[in-house]
Amino acid sequence: MRHGPLKLKAQLLCGEAIAMGPGKADLLEAIARAGSISAAGRALGMSYRRTWLLVDEMNRCWQERLVATGRGGGGGATLTDAGREVLAAYRALEAAIDEAVGATAAFAALDGRLRAVPLVRME
Repeated sequence: MRHGPLKLKAQLLCGEAIAMGPGKADLLEAIARAGSISAAGRALGMSYRRTWLLVDEMNRCWQERLVATGRGGGGGATLTDAGREVLAAYRALEAAIDEAVGATAAFAALDGRLRAVPLVRME
């Protein structure tokens, strides 16, 4: 998420694996819309393999599966109750971080001193 010139990325870790981050949250939202893992990946410009690997990693990291899949090709996919709850909680966390940054005097002090763009390099 971006707050002016500050870019923050909230990631929840499961060991060394990223259990949830902005890209995985976007993928969950796309699966909810499309009803398919492969269609969600296409909508986000991801390869079929990458999409499935991300879903598999999420399903292995959480106590309950976040995505349920149908049997065989074209079986579809849906978010489980846990998937919807984790996604909603993650988006709430992002909103809380964004709100906290906006209310932080330290960020305001830095933002006030930062140039809009770097100076041109003198050679």
